[in-house]
Amino acid sequence: MKKSEGQDRTDDLIINLLGDNARMSNEKMAQKLNLSESAIRRRVKNLVKSGRIRKFTVEVDDQHLSRAITWVSVSPACPTGLVSAKMKEVTGVEVVYETAGQFDVAAIIKGANIVEVNKTIEGIRRIEGVINTNTMMVLRSIR
Repeated sequence: MKKSEGQDRTDDLIINLLGDNARMSNEKMAQKLNLSESAIRRRVKNLVKSGRIRKFTVEVDDQHLSRAITWVSVSPACPTGLVSAKMKEVTGVEVVYETAGQFDVAAIIKGANIVEVNKTIEGIRRIEGVINTNTMMVLRSIR
């Protein structure tokens, strides 16, 4: 059974609220969306069950960490998805994106310092199928 457009919009609003504050209570969301607390609880449960919400996270102040963006070229003989999955397992890799364009994959890397970031890049370079990397250090992030 397909949800109505209004229900999808409400679910999107709940996801946006949780994206801004994963610790927001069901009661507070209910007040903001003019719904009952039980309706919010049921919707959140359904969003988790359907996979639209995979996890609730905490954002920490990690401005002191070194970060880099590493672009990766993958051998045509090796499936990009396989390389991406192996990259995600390397310590220090925060996020992996499969991309279109000059490079096949991009990774956001973080470490306590530049030496740690470099260890992560070396780990990526050792993955079978990686033929080239191009890394840019992040100087500052604006949030």
